Parts: sequence; C-alpha cells; structure tokens
Amino acid sequence: MAISWIYKVWILLLPIVDSALSSYSEDQCSWRGSGLSQQQGSVEQISLHCSEGALDWLYPKGALRLTLSPRLPSAAVGPGGSSSGLITACVKPSEHFHGAQLYLERDGVLELLVGDRLEESPPPRVRCFSRLPGEKVALFLQATPHQDISRRIASFRYELRGDWTARLSLDSSPVSSNEGACRPCNNTELLMAVCTSDFVVRGNIKAVDEDRELRAAVIKVSTTRVFRQKYALFTGTGRLTLSGEIRTLLQCGVRPGAGSFLFTGRIHFGEAWLGCAPRYKDFLQAYTQAKLVQQLPCELAVD
Repeated sequence: MAISWIYKVWILLLPIVDSALSSYSEDQCSWRGSGLSQQQGSVEQISLHCSEGALDWLYPKGALRLTLSPRLPSAAVGPGGSSSGLITACVKPSEHFHGAQLYLERDGVLELLVGDRLEESPPPRVRCFSRLPGEKVALFLQATPHQDISRRIASFRYELRGDWTARLSLDSSPVSSNEGACRPCNNTELLMAVCTSDFVVRGNIKAVDEDRELRAAVIKVSTTRVFRQKYALFTGTGRLTLSGEIRTLLQCGVRPGAGSFLFTGRIHFGEAWLGCAPRYKDFLQAYTQAKLVQQLPCELAVD
C-alpha cells in the first residue's frame, strides 16, 4: 500500500522535475527559470556556451550571474588566422523587460546596462560591450523590490562575435566603440567578408530611410544576384529581382546612388547589418587580382 502511494506521488512529481531540468536548453545556449525558488539575497550562477541565445527570468528574486563562454567558429578569426582574442557581445532586452536591472561585471566592477523599466518608459535599446583577452566579464541581473512580482519578467537575447565579425555595433553609448565602423574595407577584408558573412548579394540602392528607434540608416536594396544568405532576408515574387533591407550606422552617411554594389554583412538579432559594400566593379577587380596570385580565401561564382 505504501509502495503504491509513493509511486503515485512520484508520477505526480515527474512534470515538476522535468520542468526544473528544462531550465537549460540541450545546447546550453539559453536559460529559463523562476525566481520563486530563490532566497532573498542569493545569487544563482549560470554559464552558457553559445554565440547566441536568450535568458528568461520569471518573477525575479535575488540575483543571477551569467558567464558567457562561446565556442566561436573559425570565422571569428581575422585574415591569415590571426585574432586579437577580442569578443564583442550585444544584449537586446525584451520590450517588456521588468523586475530587474542588468549590469556588466568587468573585473569586479558593475556598470549598468539596462535599468528596471517603468510602464511608460520607452523600450530599452541594444547594448554592446567588448571583452579583451584575460578580462573577466559577466552579466549580473539584480532583482528590484516589488510588492507584486506576478507580472515581472526580465528577458533578453544575446549575441557574441569574434573580433573579425564584430565590426559594427548598434550601441552608440560609451560602453562600446564604433570607431572605424564606417571605414571602407580594404581588399583583404573584402575578400574575407565574402567568405565569412551571413549574406553576400549584388544589387542596387533604391532608397535610404531612417530607423529612429535603432538610430540606424535602412538601405532599401534591389538585388540582382544572391550569392549567399543565412536566412531569407532578400525575397520577392520574381525570379530575377529580389528586395530586402540592410541597416548601418547613421553616422556612416549612406546615400542613394547609381551603380551596382556587392553587399556583405551579418545578421544581428534577425536583421541584416552592413559589413563591406564596394562597388561591384571594384570587388571584381580585387577578386580577379587575388585569384591570379592564388590568394583567394574562398571561391565565389562571380559573373
């Protein structure tokens, strides 16, 4: 009788145990958990090992300390296999980020990235920072006291890039540096970008709009050739011409102009961000010269 009772209790507990174990995804890219089981003043240690993922903290209580140790691909290394070891990380808080404050912990010093939002506050912006070799960096979430925590959820997405792939940053705050973000790519950078970018397309600039929320320029592109795209960024009803949008920093001063360009870049939180964008004839010249001396990092089916 006692054994039967214990068995029934165990069956009832299985969903709870399964829920607790599912706080981590199988690939340790994301974490989802509740502060209801945390003691006031306690700090839960979390470690994730992917270049992108998410964190959802329901009913924040106490604190979380998140260390990010990504296993970056070889594309994170610069030309010739060199790398400074620099890693750039960006966090994008959800529009309804409530109940906690997010800090950057660098060598034991806390710097506020995202504050606890009021209901009428504008959505928090993407924040970026870089980690130098040997630097100890973590994200620290501190729950803020609230009488009613039932509607509080602190959640954000994160992305990490190596020094070669993190040329552009959405964050114009002092936490990160945009120095050189608008500098034209040299031939070595251009040819490497063709190999490592999330998208490589040939096209024309139809218009340039402004995204005030992101403080970015939105380039409306009509593509005549899609060499590669990680996601379906450039789409259309016809087979010959597709269209899409590419973002870049406002300070780069992009303007509509005639001519064909080669656009390369990265996907940043689901949006295309510009990397190298030479005129197509200049790209062809650099590509042809490198091919003649057998210094192409990769082949591309050019016209």
